[in-house]
Amino acid sequence: MARFTIGVVVGSVRKGSINQKLAEGLMKLGGPDAEFRQLKIDDLPMFNQDLEAEPPASVERFRNEIRAADGLLFVTPEYNRSVTPLLLNALSWGSRPYGHNSFAGKPGAIVGTSAGVIRTAAAQAHLRTLLGVLDIRLIVQPEAYVHFTDDLIGPDGAIADEKQHDFLKKKIGKFIDWVAVVAAARKAA
Repeated sequence: MARFTIGVVVGSVRKGSINQKLAEGLMKLGGPDAEFRQLKIDDLPMFNQDLEAEPPASVERFRNEIRAADGLLFVTPEYNRSVTPLLLNALSWGSRPYGHNSFAGKPGAIVGTSAGVIRTAAAQAHLRTLLGVLDIRLIVQPEAYVHFTDDLIGPDGAIADEKQHDFLKKKIGKFIDWVAVVAAARKAA
């Protein structure tokens, strides 16, 4: 049985999303210490503070999934040198209402892919700033700006490119170790 539950938040839900494919490949790299669960964000309404008093069921479900996760892995594409509106909306719902931030104190990591040479560097930089404000305890190294190629993901959904597989397995391993450190610190507090 896995020791840790990792919530995976993917900033793209379009059909054929390369970040969705990367997320599915990453979830296969965790080993026995982690169970990965993708958190659904495409059914969240646009954030509206007027809805905070009686949030829709999808918002409550999302907040509860965040709270239940031992750690959060964010997989983000880059839109206009930032994160997607979908991901920003999810961050808004998860962090509200004021004083009830579901993300507070959670260990987190960021990964992303793009077909372009810049990859998701600008989006990840922006997301790091946002997650810091939300009190997510990020592990940054090794940074993972993945160049998506046709041979990155195999037919089985696993990371097929050997060099990327080894690198991303290291990233996920360090992240799971970080989740363990944060969990131990919380238990000791």
